[in-house]
Amino acid sequence: MDENTVMLPLKEKDKPIIQKLLSAGCCARCVLRFCCVSVQAAYRKQPEETLKELQIFINDTENDKCQDSVALDSRDDYKSKDAAESETSEDPPNKRAKLETSITDVQSEEEAAAVVKSKDGDSRVCVVCLGILQGLCGTTQAIKIAEAVKAGNYEFDTLVLSVSLPAQLCVREHSCWLYVKKEVREKGLVLDKDDVIQVKEAFKWIMQGMVTKELGGIAVVTKVSPFEVSVEFTHPETDADCHFLAATCPDCFKPTKNKQSVFTRMAVVKALEKIPDAKFLKHYPCPPTQPTSSCSPREVQCLHVSVFVAGRYNKFCRSLPQTPWVIDGERRMESSVEELIAAPILSAFRADGFNFSSSGREDVDVRTLGNGRPFAMELLNPHKSRFSKEQMKQLQETINQSSDKIKVRDLQIVTREAMSRMKEGEEEKTKSYTALVWTQKPIQREDISFIDDIKDLTLDQKTPLRVLHRRALAVRQRAIHSMSTRFLDSHHFYLRLKTQAGTYIKEFVHGDFGRTIPNLRQLLKTDTDILELDVESVDVDWPPPVPE
Repeated sequence: MDENTVMLPLKEKDKPIIQKLLSAGCCARCVLRFCCVSVQAAYRKQPEETLKELQIFINDTENDKCQDSVALDSRDDYKSKDAAESETSEDPPNKRAKLETSITDVQSEEEAAAVVKSKDGDSRVCVVCLGILQGLCGTTQAIKIAEAVKAGNYEFDTLVLSVSLPAQLCVREHSCWLYVKKEVREKGLVLDKDDVIQVKEAFKWIMQGMVTKELGGIAVVTKVSPFEVSVEFTHPETDADCHFLAATCPDCFKPTKNKQSVFTRMAVVKALEKIPDAKFLKHYPCPPTQPTSSCSPREVQCLHVSVFVAGRYNKFCRSLPQTPWVIDGERRMESSVEELIAAPILSAFRADGFNFSSSGREDVDVRTLGNGRPFAMELLNPHKSRFSKEQMKQLQETINQSSDKIKVRDLQIVTREAMSRMKEGEEEKTKSYTALVWTQKPIQREDISFIDDIKDLTLDQKTPLRVLHRRALAVRQRAIHSMSTRFLDSHHFYLRLKTQAGTYIKEFVHGDFGRTIPNLRQLLKTDTDILELDVESVDVDWPPPVPE
């Protein structure tokens, strides 16, 4: 059924509301919203056609009964049409994440001119939606959105359309609601503000099908999708509409670090819920004043949800930090474990950025051997997100061929929820180390053999001097579960330890000026120091091994 040939689903009780809103300067689609028309197809009619039908409807007094009958049939037609569409369209999301990738302006001069015609024939911008449901949602807009998506070269099956509106639309909507509310009461009618269709919802109903068409049939859903496209509108001319609320409801507007303005949509909605009608009408016109310009679309923004990649790494170099080492703005090492792993992964997923984390960390001069240390990466806004097991294996090989300082194994895509399993090991699991120890006093094999019999030794470790700049001063209890020795010569031996995660091994060996008690220096009754340290195992059973 052609959406432009079917009568609008309106009833007799809607007439006074329509008359009020049209005279106040509302566009045809906003009139439908305030009449609580929830039939999606009604909003897809051309606004000029809708306006003509509204004018005919309110002026036709002779055929009211007939009109009501046709309207009821029309409602059934629309509902039937919408029922078929609802299989791929769900309730719109209430809140979306901030988006990061942006492209080009989306306003069309031709579409922006398609506004409500007043009685004298002049073009008028809607006093409520500020032109968003007039010239800013149509084919040109859909093309701009599709172009932004195509330019990003994302990999996706569906997308969700998100709309960010100026906060002052809430104030204007409230003003019009009070304007209609008075008329409704005088006529003895019942109308609930919660039944009024939101601008965002109407915008999506209009645009979803158009965007789907421009993208060659890719479904635009209204609830859950890993890929989101957002359009943001601003209207500087009416920014001051919200300002009176700061004086009347100061508790609702508190500065925050990440917000440029206190007049957020959430704060404005909260204030409008608190302010009495009489107080609102004292400070703000009802209906709202006529704007001279439409909203300005800022950018079409695209965002794919994060993808998480995990694995284990070995580190074979004693001059490689885990993360970039920068002191006083000056870089100390040319690379890091994080960078050597991240660079190929970032390139393969075509992500905008990443967050790197691991199960603990080793010092720059410490090697990580054995099965390696678990790590994970959050890839931000990845443009490519589908990788087969074979492709992940190839990516792992690319990393390993890029440097002889590290090696990665068990590389795989994981869920956000699975990431927590890696962090569990930082304090609860065990780790094994091998240390090369020097003694000031000459020793023999039997001088160190007693160490092999020590079990579950509890240490009191005050925050080491070398990490005081980044860790709070505290005394932490840690356990050494077992130790074994291997004699080398009169001043050197290897010490193998199995410890609670978080134990400072270097400080246990040299004592850290008495900040770790007991320590190896006390046990051997001679000065001791650590010459080399290797992490032999990190006993966290995550991520699961990937067969070679």
